[in-house]
Amino acid sequence: MTPARTIPFIVVTIFIDAIGFGIIMPVLPQLVMEVGKIDLPHAIEIGAWIGLVMAVATFLASPVLGNLSDRFGRRRVLLLSLGGLAADYTLLTVVGTLPWLFVARAISGIFGGSYAAAQAAIADITKPEDRARNFGFVGAAFGVGFVVGPAIGGLLGEMSPRAPFVAAAGLAAANMLYGLIIFPETLPPERRRVFDWRRANPLGALKTMRGLPGMGGIATVLVLWQIASLVYPMTWSFCCIAQLGWTSGMIGASLAAVGVAIAIGQAFVVGPAVARFGERDAATLGILIAVAVYIGYAFTTSTLGAFLLLIPVALQAPVQPSLMAMMSRRATPETQGEVQGISAMAMGLGQLAAPALLTGTMAHFTGDDAPVHFPGAAFVVAAIFGILAIVMLRRLPRAQPADQIPPSVTA
Repeated sequence: MTPARTIPFIVVTIFIDAIGFGIIMPVLPQLVMEVGKIDLPHAIEIGAWIGLVMAVATFLASPVLGNLSDRFGRRRVLLLSLGGLAADYTLLTVVGTLPWLFVARAISGIFGGSYAAAQAAIADITKPEDRARNFGFVGAAFGVGFVVGPAIGGLLGEMSPRAPFVAAAGLAAANMLYGLIIFPETLPPERRRVFDWRRANPLGALKTMRGLPGMGGIATVLVLWQIASLVYPMTWSFCCIAQLGWTSGMIGASLAAVGVAIAIGQAFVVGPAVARFGERDAATLGILIAVAVYIGYAFTTSTLGAFLLLIPVALQAPVQPSLMAMMSRRATPETQGEVQGISAMAMGLGQLAAPALLTGTMAHFTGDDAPVHFPGAAFVVAAIFGILAIVMLRRLPRAQPADQIPPSVTA
């Protein structure tokens, strides 16, 4: 299958997947309150635990899905993931108790593996030097979908807290059918390998990382970067209220602007940046820009300043596609799915750590007993983790050619 057909399908798949994910965000608090018969403060607490459950499910399932895609192909795993999400959203339309709500969101974490399978499919049919650019297109599709999804969810939520879940289920099902008809397999049978449970778990993934030069270092950078970049979805709304006095409408507009900036950066900055500087330097420059923006947001007290700081956000777009491409270079054709599963697991680990590091820090510095009132403290923490990511990134060895990787790692 040619990239001319594969990449557009994957971009559409991730776009629809992102819409389905984002469409439920505006109504999830209402659903928690409705199902649990609790008030908003308790719903926020329950929502934090739901997020943790999803992150744990993703962390555990990612290496399994990655290894399954190396054994049975990308198409089957991608369709399985989309079908699982459709079933999950359908369950959310009828769930009536908090335990079942936790089960439903755990299913979302398990089957949110379409992203990793899609990345592996791109690696199957793309030259190593072009992967960062194509991963950037996937990131752009996710960014645009993440802007469109909440907007649709907010409108449907006016009808009913369950309406967005109906729409999300329909989108996921349509996406699965679309893939069933359009998307052929990208991993030929001769490049598949035997599935091994000893590798399809976090401990096995760690062993694999140790056997691939530089892989553990890149995964560590991904964890650090994930923690830093999650400062936006986890603290932005609260920080804008506490530090800038914004209304919900202003917050929504700023989030849309963030999504547009990220999408523009992924589509138009990643390719030229990687071509000009290479993956490692493009990622380094992107993180440096992100660190500067984090520090700016930590101390800005004006609406104009906040919106001006959104402009350079587009320039941090090369970070994640470049890191993904660097990981992909260290994999053989038979282990691309496993490596993409490792990257998803690393990001899941960052999602586990970020709430305490970011939201917890902000809560501490905005509480009644805070030593100093500092709503932007979480952005300082994000900047620190960005600097740590740069330090680790610059210490990484060069990618080892696939034909020099020990056979025991790829067997």
